[in-house]
Amino acid sequence: MQFAANITTTNISIKKLSPNATIPTYGSEFAAGADLYSAEEADITINPGETCFIHTGIAMEIPVGLVGLIYARSGMACKKGLAPANKVGVIDSDYRGEIMVALHNHSNNAVTVEKGDRVAQIVMTPYVTGSFTEVDEISDTVRGEGGFGSTGTK
Repeated sequence: MQFAANITTTNISIKKLSPNATIPTYGSEFAAGADLYSAEEADITINPGETCFIHTGIAMEIPVGLVGLIYARSGMACKKGLAPANKVGVIDSDYRGEIMVALHNHSNNAVTVEKGDRVAQIVMTPYVTGSFTEVDEISDTVRGEGGFGSTGTK
């Protein structure tokens, strides 16, 4: 069975803030995340349990209605133990500063991020904002107040 690709492309204006900056790239035709690259002047070694802020050397003009979500690159996270310290970074459409990636070393070994390495990926996605209203009661559901693990079986 073949599926027709229904991909929406939106222009994202990028400003290079460093001569070492690399414009984000997609690794394959249907990749959701675009790779972000280290624009550091030199290699950076991240010790076990340490977090380092990695400069990408770029700023973006994300259109209103979209958010840039920064995720780990699976290879870097699984093979080297490096992943964003905040798990998912949020780049709002009104932010115009440099995109930084806070990489945390979850491994037991020092890991070196080389100048130009792919350090994370950014996914552009639409979002909905909520209008919050305080009430005295909220509706009940079958799940109710069941929290962590409450819907699993054994």
